[in-house]
Amino acid sequence: MQNTNENFSFKKYAWTQFKKNKIALVSLYLLFALVILAVFAPYIANDRPLYCEYEGNTLYPAFADETRTDSIYNTEGEFIQVLQYDIADWRQLDLTKVVWTAIPYSASSMDRYNRDYASPSGKQRFKNSDGEIIDIPSKFRHKLGTDGIGRDLASGLIHGTRISLMVGLVSMGIASIIGIILGALAGFFGDTKLKMPRIKYWLTLFGVFMGLFYGFGQRKYELADAFSDGFGAGMWEMLISILLIIVITFFFRLLSRLLMFGKLSMEVSVPIDTFVSRGIELLNSIPRILLIITITAVVERSIWIVMIIIGITGWTRIARFTRAEFLRIRSLEFVQAAESLGYSSIRTIFKHALPNSLAPVFVSIAFGIASAILIESSLSFLGIGVPDDVVTWGSLLNLGRQNLEAWWLIIYPGMAIFITITIYNMIAEASRDALDPRLKS
Repeated sequence: MQNTNENFSFKKYAWTQFKKNKIALVSLYLLFALVILAVFAPYIANDRPLYCEYEGNTLYPAFADETRTDSIYNTEGEFIQVLQYDIADWRQLDLTKVVWTAIPYSASSMDRYNRDYASPSGKQRFKNSDGEIIDIPSKFRHKLGTDGIGRDLASGLIHGTRISLMVGLVSMGIASIIGIILGALAGFFGDTKLKMPRIKYWLTLFGVFMGLFYGFGQRKYELADAFSDGFGAGMWEMLISILLIIVITFFFRLLSRLLMFGKLSMEVSVPIDTFVSRGIELLNSIPRILLIITITAVVERSIWIVMIIIGITGWTRIARFTRAEFLRIRSLEFVQAAESLGYSSIRTIFKHALPNSLAPVFVSIAFGIASAILIESSLSFLGIGVPDDVVTWGSLLNLGRQNLEAWWLIIYPGMAIFITITIYNMIAEASRDALDPRLKS
């Protein structure tokens, strides 16, 4: 008779345990819905129609670039006008056929006829193609109201979903890379396992310090200007800074070979665990939101810089979980077998030990995404870090604070933040229970 333990799959077991938590399963489906909403936001809320016919020309404005310009000709081939997609008021054009998006407003488009906080249930106005001011048609009505300059709240919430999910994923992606690497090194080597010559150890530390000084300290204005120009330019400058740190550190390590004599050549233990643990304690001793506010106050306001700052300051919890798992598994048989076969420490860490220690780390990442969304919303609410032209849930809440009578600017963004954070927390708690090996029978 075949042993059923041989067919045991921990992945299937974890998924079965996860599905038993009905609230978490519903939260997972809601998360998929939020992701779909964020991906297709330009085709759900847009002031340009999905399809229209104008003067005999078939157009797809919502799918075209905003800077696109078309020359419009009538059926007889006579030139009529130059149509600029970004400034054209599509609702005022005499369109023969048209298919609007579900919400016919962009997040940044302003309706001057419904300014000064138009209520969702109050009277709203509309200017038709004949130039007459009438009661707004149902398909153009601002279902959730507007802010003080006429921006549609429903469109802002939908496009804010993309910003919030992107902040959570990008920032925790950065935090995960830093935390997993540092936690793995600290847990695997400890304070005594990694040794190197004394002069090489000293010059490596000095090289890292000088690399950070020249890579980020001296180039902070180049980095800020690059991120203000765009994410691609910012990441290119960030890559240059990282390469500069590596080159400077490598230079000092090569320099140490010239000084390898006497007591300078004696091997010493590198206390990696102490460095990482003291770094975690240092960051945890400083209020995180205060640290982020201080950094954002001296750099260019950019949503990408906010993501990077949240990621750089949010790796400590991931590093602690990774370190604890490595302290547990570094004495297990498969790790010792890899070392006895002569595998390098890097191969042993990242190919053999790390895949078997990531389960609790994923739970920490899920909690971290919720925390990152909450931090970004708090910064936007305070008007710090995020540019004024970027619509986020926190910035919508800030508009509600300016006029407490506009209750819709407080209730709906607050509900969006609450629901999203609750979704991630429910998924994280269920994952923690499902991935706990001690619950496996």
